[in-house]
Amino acid sequence: MSETVCATIFDSLDPAGGFAGLREALAAPVAEVCKAEKGHARRTAAVELFRSALAEGRERARAGLEARGAGLACARLISQLQDELIGAIYDYVVNFVYPADNPTFAERLTIVAVGGYGRGMLAPGSDIDLLFLLPYKQTPWGESVVEAILYILWDLRQKVGHATRSVAECMKQSRADMTIRTTLLEARFLLGSAELFNELQDAFDREVARSDASEFVAAKLAERDARVRRAGASRYLVEPNVKEGKGGLRDLNTLFWISKYVYRVRDPKELVAAGLFTSAELSLFERCEEFLWRVRCHLHFATGRAEERVSFDVQPMMATRLGYHDRAGLSRVERFMKHYFLVAKEVGDLTAIVCAALEERQAKPRAIFDRFLQPFRRRRSKGPQGDFIIAHDRISVTDASVFQRDPVNIIRLFWMADHHGLPLHPDALRAVTLSLREIDYELRHDKEANRLFLEILLSRNMTEIILRRMNETGVLGRFVPDFGRIVAMMQFNMYHHYTVDEHLLRAVGGLSDLEAGRLLEHQQLVGEILPTIVNRKVLYLGLFLHDIAKGRKDDHSIAGMDVARQLCPRLGFTPGETETVAWLVEHHLTMSTFAQSRDLSDRVTIESFAAIVQTIERLKMLFVLTVCDINAVGPGVLDAWKSQLLRVLYWETEVVLGGGHSSVDRKSRVAAAIADLRAALPDWSEEQFDAYARRHYPAYWLKVDVDRKVRHAHMLEKLTGAETPLATAVELDRTRGAVELTVIAPDHRRLLSIIAGGCAASGANIVDAHIFTTVDGLALDTIFFSRAFDFDEDELRRARRIADFIAKALRGEVIVSDAVKARARQTPANAAFSVAPEVVVDNSLSNVYTVIEVSGLDREGLLFDLTNAMSKLNLNIASAHIVTFGERAVDTFYVTDLTGAKILSQQRSTAIKRQLLEVLDPAPDKRTARTATLAAT
Repeated sequence: MSETVCATIFDSLDPAGGFAGLREALAAPVAEVCKAEKGHARRTAAVELFRSALAEGRERARAGLEARGAGLACARLISQLQDELIGAIYDYVVNFVYPADNPTFAERLTIVAVGGYGRGMLAPGSDIDLLFLLPYKQTPWGESVVEAILYILWDLRQKVGHATRSVAECMKQSRADMTIRTTLLEARFLLGSAELFNELQDAFDREVARSDASEFVAAKLAERDARVRRAGASRYLVEPNVKEGKGGLRDLNTLFWISKYVYRVRDPKELVAAGLFTSAELSLFERCEEFLWRVRCHLHFATGRAEERVSFDVQPMMATRLGYHDRAGLSRVERFMKHYFLVAKEVGDLTAIVCAALEERQAKPRAIFDRFLQPFRRRRSKGPQGDFIIAHDRISVTDASVFQRDPVNIIRLFWMADHHGLPLHPDALRAVTLSLREIDYELRHDKEANRLFLEILLSRNMTEIILRRMNETGVLGRFVPDFGRIVAMMQFNMYHHYTVDEHLLRAVGGLSDLEAGRLLEHQQLVGEILPTIVNRKVLYLGLFLHDIAKGRKDDHSIAGMDVARQLCPRLGFTPGETETVAWLVEHHLTMSTFAQSRDLSDRVTIESFAAIVQTIERLKMLFVLTVCDINAVGPGVLDAWKSQLLRVLYWETEVVLGGGHSSVDRKSRVAAAIADLRAALPDWSEEQFDAYARRHYPAYWLKVDVDRKVRHAHMLEKLTGAETPLATAVELDRTRGAVELTVIAPDHRRLLSIIAGGCAASGANIVDAHIFTTVDGLALDTIFFSRAFDFDEDELRRARRIADFIAKALRGEVIVSDAVKARARQTPANAAFSVAPEVVVDNSLSNVYTVIEVSGLDREGLLFDLTNAMSKLNLNIASAHIVTFGERAVDTFYVTDLTGAKILSQQRSTAIKRQLLEVLDPAPDKRTARTATLAAT
């Protein structure tokens, strides 16, 4: 009944006015309900009527959003719905619940919208912030009315933030609390005494807002910095927070709060008259605001909650709702997210404009980011001359026409900033963005401009900072058009944390930091090799270009070679240098793949890699490039294990390329590793340690770091003399945000399968595995699985339960396969990603073993299913190399048959592929569409 009534009411409203008049239209049905019902039944019927009105209004707002796609219109409509509904609830309370025939002056109640609601815009899941404003102090009648209104709003399941204060109390608290001051800055009258609301605004302007604006500005910018740190310090995180993230709605809010406070404006359009924005910049502000509100409203409606993070699982749905389509090598998701990141970049541009204007008025402390540049600054006896000046300790331009007079000045400006170790003045950056048309074919091929750009790239001073400024102003994408194609481009996977352009800038910045000794955690890894590289400009440009062809139909490594061959001559590279850069781009993934997916103790692995690299100079450059590439993927991705694998592959390959000679030969490295462990175990006797050292093969000494070796030594020593040696241990690996589980047990064919099954049955998703065997037949397996809890104590308890379950399984006390099946029925599939399954059976990668390479969509229990299938196929796993790249699992197994021979039968190889593909892609409807290759390689 309520739904029908509400639909009729909404149909009667003037569409041009949105929901205006709803309050009055609800008055008659509310009065009718109150006349027909008494007591609790009356309240229940009234609340049901309000609930139906809220649902109908929201549904119409959703329909309008989906039909017209206007985010701001949707947000304003929902806010208007809330205004009308609160008015109707107020009328119901004062007329039928707590009527007051002749309220006194002290009983005047004013309801004010504050905070985000005060701006007149609400997302579907937004909180509602209300101020109940009183003339003096609360009266019993006023308290009852406020309480009744709040209870009805809560019954409607609305999230309400509220306060009841007098004008004097508002002034007192806003002076002491910046958050309250900000909420009052956007106060909006809803209903009650307009005179009392005007009194609030006059008092705020007189007593608070006319005080020193610099305090408010500094507090808001500090608040922004803290918020951005919580949400993710880069605006290019691939799962951005549309409200709180860098470049999100809260940044736009902060700009307007500050502008409103300093310039005393009440509408963004007034910022042009105030001289803060040009009309073009105001249009940009409005476009950014519209896009972000559209995303936020769709996100709330699509998820059915106040979800602010555009996570991987909602990105495909959001792209479809917003009307994006697959095109030109980019999926609809990647096109949507590229648009998102471009908007976030533009919000950053607007932030710089406002900060510059505030500094001119001295309303903002100078250059908050200056502190980050301090380590790079150098004393110069001679400052910029000619077209450039130093203003407020920053590089600026003498006038706005310097770039039209000489377009090379655009590149020279950034070179100057790096050369003098000074930040760029926002006015200069603004002038650059207005002069981007000057960057044309002629400038791109200007010898001096290219020389300056190359010096910026090779600088040991502020390389990453300057390149990022060039990118944010649009200069880098114009000067290197292929770079412009990947600006704000995301990769729809869980492995990369940043957009492609941000990844490249971080990679180059990492190399610069390594050269300058600023990246201490990885200094030891490349410290000896990096200074010996002869041609550093080849390395820098190879790193800068390694992912530049992402998003094209062709393989980005191959397409990137063509980009390198076009750009290098422009920058003055010789043909030989150009080919080396192209080779680095082509093979930038090769070393990582070999290190993580091959058995480095197998001679064929090293010889195959050496055949690709060919020279020691290329080996050095590819090693450093690989380190910088992995490190720039995201925090903690380059962990101790990957570092050690890369180091082993480097030294082993150097021996082959050097004709058996290396700066450190294999035997010496093993001896050094043993000596390191000996130093870490001072309490052990010589006899005890020598006996222990003989238990490990060289591969163990070369691959495992000292801390883990110490833990392993204590575990193995405790098992000495045990009839059935079995031990487990758990540690938290905080570097990679994972749990480390070590299992020592007698080695047998199904051991890895049982361990993987124990993890799967316990809901632990394996992300890596280190598999070793001792000389005396014990398996020493370390499994890494994803965390499930934020608190370490909770995670350790979970890990110990998993370890205990695996121990029981190894003792035969539980049947792993039954537990895995039970768990599988409870586990939803990962629907956000699709990875084509592939199985390759290769006999050329080892002289002793058949190598099976498996790749597909990662899931709980995948390693158990693969190893269990291999066990049923009568395969013996000699070594396993388990790697995950976000949602993609890439596992390599070195196997033999039960007699220890390779798998040479074509028929058997085909059967292995078929069975493993069934494991990777078990759904019947997917089997018919499978495209994975079955041909032998």
